[in-house]
Amino acid sequence: MALLRASALLALLCAAQLLPLAVALKPSSLKVDGQAVVDQLLHLATFSDHPNPAVTRILFTENDLAGRAYVKQLMAQAGLAIREDKMGNIYGTLPGADPAAAAVGTGSHCDAIPLAGAYDGTTGVIGGIAALKALRDAGFMPARPIEVVMFTSEEPTRFGLSCSGSRAMAGLLDAAYLDSRRDENGTSYLEAARAAGYGAASYEDMLQSARRTPEDLHAFVELHIEQGPLLEAEGRQIGVVTAIAAPAALRVRFSGDGGHAGAQLMPLRNDASLAAAELALFVEKAALGTGAIDTVATVGYWDISPKAVNSVPREALLEIDVRDIDGPRRDAVVASIMEEAARIAEKRRVRHSVDAINQDPPATCGADVVAAVQASTDELGYSSKRMVSRAYHDSLFMAQIAPTGMIFIPCRNGWSHRPDEFASPQDIARGVEVLALTLARLAGEGGAEPAAKTEL
Repeated sequence: MALLRASALLALLCAAQLLPLAVALKPSSLKVDGQAVVDQLLHLATFSDHPNPAVTRILFTENDLAGRAYVKQLMAQAGLAIREDKMGNIYGTLPGADPAAAAVGTGSHCDAIPLAGAYDGTTGVIGGIAALKALRDAGFMPARPIEVVMFTSEEPTRFGLSCSGSRAMAGLLDAAYLDSRRDENGTSYLEAARAAGYGAASYEDMLQSARRTPEDLHAFVELHIEQGPLLEAEGRQIGVVTAIAAPAALRVRFSGDGGHAGAQLMPLRNDASLAAAELALFVEKAALGTGAIDTVATVGYWDISPKAVNSVPREALLEIDVRDIDGPRRDAVVASIMEEAARIAEKRRVRHSVDAINQDPPATCGADVVAAVQASTDELGYSSKRMVSRAYHDSLFMAQIAPTGMIFIPCRNGWSHRPDEFASPQDIARGVEVLALTLARLAGEGGAEPAAKTEL
């Protein structure tokens, strides 16, 4: 009787806390062709506003729509059920034994900043489709549905808003804010989505159609190139992500009175650019002052006017990015930068303003999702490294809905967001195998069902 009670308790814990379940699925039954995935990535890359190897694919443009059609073609060929919401997120689903159960999800994005490469984001979408295909071809029937999603607009290129699809899923976008975003031609998000065939009646309709909850999403795991050099440098095959850093962005303006560079005497000046320079140096000092390797801060944009060699600068604009996996520590750095901007402005007799562009919370990966990734990596016999993600991902927002994790694979020299980014077919195949086995663990096994072979 005690043994039965213990077994029942373990079953409840597995269901409630996502303990990584053992599955009958054998790693040897997973057939993943890394070169085939690369070929699909390179074909997707041809839908680009710039000639390859550069890739530029902007939300709801002609090439974005062509890329979306190709993704749906691959989903259909993999035997997945396809649906789209009115935000433009695209889902391919492998049905589960219990169709009403909350799904296990994977996926990433396919939009690309100007002059990017073929692997960022897209590896998680095309690789995610390949993982579900491998499970289906192995005859694996999950207890829960497993879905792969292509998120709309992870990059902020067109509307200055990153991760719009996953933010909407997490309920972190409101209609008024989304309506305030315009592209360079003055087009609204709703107008662009409608022109692309996503016929929302209103922003509220669009956002509601995208919303996800813990009741319909059980867990999420994203496959991605590392975008850093650690795995390659250490000869590790898989990165098991434990936390995702998030940025806080500030826009700081300093205004002085300017004057002729020859006639304006030094004691009488209130030079806006020198105030900006002093703050930029403080940003570096504030990040280093935490003593934490995970705190980083960057003054990535700097503009002064009137940009004349013989004129004392009157205006200076800085945009500052502060990132950390520890939210309170990051926010303390942000607060110190704001305080220092005020102190500098007073000392240098300039006027100033500070606007918070965004301040998204970092995410700690779900312990049981991390355990499932690690167990799958170990079972496949691949070397691994526990690590944090220092780049932005849709998983940051999925973690606010359900337990979330990430799988990293090495990329050459750690390069990303450039035309020569690259991941080998072998590393991609390993990542897809780990993803497939992780999804099987998280979804549980509902029985075996023969599946006809499909070709992508």
